[in-house]
Amino acid sequence: MSRPKPKILLEAVHKDTYKADQILAAEAIFSVFYQGNPINLRTLNKLVSYPGPKYKKVSFSNSGHAFNLAEKLNKTFSTSEFQVIKLTSGDVVTEDDVELGHAQG
Repeated sequence: MSRPKPKILLEAVHKDTYKADQILAAEAIFSVFYQGNPINLRTLNKLVSYPGPKYKKVSFSNSGHAFNLAEKLNKTFSTSEFQVIKLTSGDVVTEDDVELGHAQG
């Protein structure tokens, strides 16, 4: 089964490289939560500090990626408390709101 053609909302073509940035419509954002709370995920080498921790994605516009990650984390940590949350709306915040601690959450 082929992937459905995406709905392009905006497009900008760079005249020097002819590369295009496209803004595509998405049904929702699917995020992996732990015990009902949002998470970050990072990997690092416990023996050496180089190159430092790498942060991985935990939110996706494709639900399949989120379910695969939740399943992998549940298996790795021997739990069933990682789950996928579908995000379709939310509060608009600015950087100033977050920096001042006024963001709702």
